[in-house]
Parts: sequence; C-alpha cells; structure tokens
Amino acid sequence: MPERISVCITAGNEERNIRRCLESVKWAKEIIVVDSFSTDSTAEICREYTDLVYQHRWLGYIGQKNLIKDLASGSWILFIDADEEISPELRDEILDEFRSGRNERYDGYEFPRMVRHLHRWIRHGDWYPDTKLRLFNKSRGRCGGSEPHDRIEVDGRVKHLKNPMYHYTYTGIEDQISSMNKFSTITAAGQFEDDRPVRLHDMLTRPLLRFLRGYLLRRGFLDGVPGLIVAVSNSYGVFAKYAKLWERHLYYRLGPDELSHGHELKPAADDGDSTPKKDA
Repeated sequence: MPERISVCITAGNEERNIRRCLESVKWAKEIIVVDSFSTDSTAEICREYTDLVYQHRWLGYIGQKNLIKDLASGSWILFIDADEEISPELRDEILDEFRSGRNERYDGYEFPRMVRHLHRWIRHGDWYPDTKLRLFNKSRGRCGGSEPHDRIEVDGRVKHLKNPMYHYTYTGIEDQISSMNKFSTITAAGQFEDDRPVRLHDMLTRPLLRFLRGYLLRRGFLDGVPGLIVAVSNSYGVFAKYAKLWERHLYYRLGPDELSHGHELKPAADDGDSTPKKDA
C-alpha cells in the first residue's frame, strides 16, 4: 500500500466489543488506541493487537479524537469506535482505492453505517444509511462538530464508498434509553453554554417531527417493531434535550440559591490534561 493508514480507536470499558473491532482492522499497518482508564480488560485486549495503547482521561468525543489523531504517524487516518466494525466488503473497497492509487484524487472517504439492535440490522429510518466520514488525509481533516456529535471536517474532495461499517451500539432497550439520557444531558449543556434559547414549541413540535421523519418519511416502519422502538426513542431523545435545556435556563433564572437545594447540573464535557500516557 503506497500510503500508510493509521487506525485510531477511542475506548472505555469496551471489553464486550473491542476484540471484534480490532479484528476488523488488523490489516492496517498502524493501530492506535486511546483508552480512558478502563476498569475492565479493554486495555489488555488491545495490547494483543498493538503496542500503541495509551491511557488518557476522557476529553469528550471531539477532544479525544483530535488527541489520538496527533498520535498517528500515517498520512491517512481511519477513525473507528470500539463498538464499531469495518465490514469485510468495506475493507476490500478501501484497500482497492489505495492499491489502485485512486485515493490520490481525494482527501476523504465516507461510507454508510449500519446498526445492529434488538437482534436485527436496522436498514431504514434515521439510523440508516447514517453516512459517516471516517477515513481522511491527516493533513486535510480534523474532528469538529458539537458534543456529543463529533464530525470529521475535510478540506477537499470526498468520495462515497458503498459498503457499510457495522455499529453494535446498544445491548438492549434499557441501554439505549440510558445512552439517550446521557447524550441529551451533554447536548443540552453545550447548547446552554452557547446561550441557545428554548421555546415551548421546540418541545411540542420537534419530537413529533423527528418521529414522523424516521418512521414514515424514511420508512422506519419497514424494520417492524424494532423500527417503531427506534423512531419513538429518537423522538423521546429530542424531547429530553429541549426539556433539559429549559431546565438549565430555569435554574439560571432562579439563581445559585436554588442550586444549593440538592440540584446539580452537569457540565458539557471534561477538559482534562492533554498529555496522553503510554500504557505499559
């Protein structure tokens, strides 16, 4: 392969998923892992596949990815999360681009992501194709967006690949709701810091529009009961985000005295030390 691809993986307590992820990228010349001090066997499993295992406390989805990008020596970066997997078909498509030299025409590659949830692949609705730009020329791209929704921003041409990356996102409905609760808190905190206002019609109309888009316009109903669950839970996530943003504005107006009566609002992200530590 004329240009080196560095696979960059961020992980934290992912012993259930990490081996599958690593197996799917072991064709790469360099694999780098930044582990946010897992208390399970995540780091030990990673060391079976690479010596480049670092530990660093969590900087947020954007901060952690920009940190690991700077550790990579390859001219191209492939970001993948611990609960994701590069399909064999996508692997072959990527390798063909680089072996043929076609990658010299582009600065990034995007591809669909397919979610495994409730014992089936979700092929419709808001979760598919869920196109992600994860492979890019290191000198032409960086991680941006807003927490917890990181996004790779590339200055140049981007090509779409047809084969999917797999995402094993939740263990079940309880895990799904727990994650949506966490993400809605992070999003509301970030929007509050950006001084974004919240209006009653946001809580009334946006959840409904989200459900109609995912379940009807994007044909989530074709995924059966799991498709209904995805559409309803996504709608709930939108409502929770705006409700929590409203709550933050409420407590801001009430003042610090009210916050002292057992109320605690979490910050948007942890800014931690920017120096990674190599795992021994």
